[in-house]
Amino acid sequence: MKTQEIFKKNKINQKNKRSFQNVYHVKELQYRAKPDKPDPVYAKKLQEVLGGQYGEISVMMQYLFQGWNCRAESKYRDMLLDIGTEEIAHVEMLATMIAQLLDKAPVEEQENAAKDPVIESVMGGMNPQHAIVNGLGASPNDSAGYPWNARYTIASGNLLADFRANLNAESQGRLQVVRLYEMTDDAGVRDMLSFLIARDTMHQNQWLAAIAELEEKEGKVTPSTFERQYEKSDVAYTFMNCSEGQDSQTGRWASGPSMDGLSQFNYDPNPKAQGQNPTLNPAPGYIHGTPKFNQ
Repeated sequence: MKTQEIFKKNKINQKNKRSFQNVYHVKELQYRAKPDKPDPVYAKKLQEVLGGQYGEISVMMQYLFQGWNCRAESKYRDMLLDIGTEEIAHVEMLATMIAQLLDKAPVEEQENAAKDPVIESVMGGMNPQHAIVNGLGASPNDSAGYPWNARYTIASGNLLADFRANLNAESQGRLQVVRLYEMTDDAGVRDMLSFLIARDTMHQNQWLAAIAELEEKEGKVTPSTFERQYEKSDVAYTFMNCSEGQDSQTGRWASGPSMDGLSQFNYDPNPKAQGQNPTLNPAPGYIHGTPKFNQ
């Protein structure tokens, strides 16, 4: 190899080394994830906050893609990648906890189940896939075995809309973790869940702060960039009573200043239809739909 080529190769290697020197995995978990004892049945329940719709995999992917796609101020991208990376740590904690809850399963679980013939066929409630498919490890599935789905995530490119979705995700996620906390008396599991609950408290406050900041800049209705002259302004602030009874009239949404400060809420107790009676033309013959017969 020519000297020039060797120099060029070494220069590329040095550049790659510098590029990747800060990309690494820390062996220690962000927080303790060690149960007092195995519990394969609870491991199945814990799968919900790992691979369910509002689980840690969902928020991890949601925040990372929002960050990677961010075209707004750099502080928003940085914040999203901060929290998205933290959620990777939460995924690892839950996967580690689930694996330890599955220790010595399914043998002991089968022995206990055999004492009760009613539940013997389902191994006492353990998820069979934990043994058959995952080799006593966690999986990217919810507590019913349904696989994690990327459609759980939202990354629209509109940060105000996305941050509101993030607030919902953290609210639902915290609710589920709190419920799981109540379903176990294992001190080790509760210790880890108490950490996750606290972080969800921070993350809800984080999104509320980010939402408030964006609302102050662009208003409460998103997207703020659409010309309001093109929407039907006569119905933009009217609450329509579309069910029996009028209890909804007493709500804040039915009277007083609108939340965006641009108008007043009003209540329509009996909204009238404003559209036509829809009558569709028959489909062309090649569609082979149901023919329209004369009465």
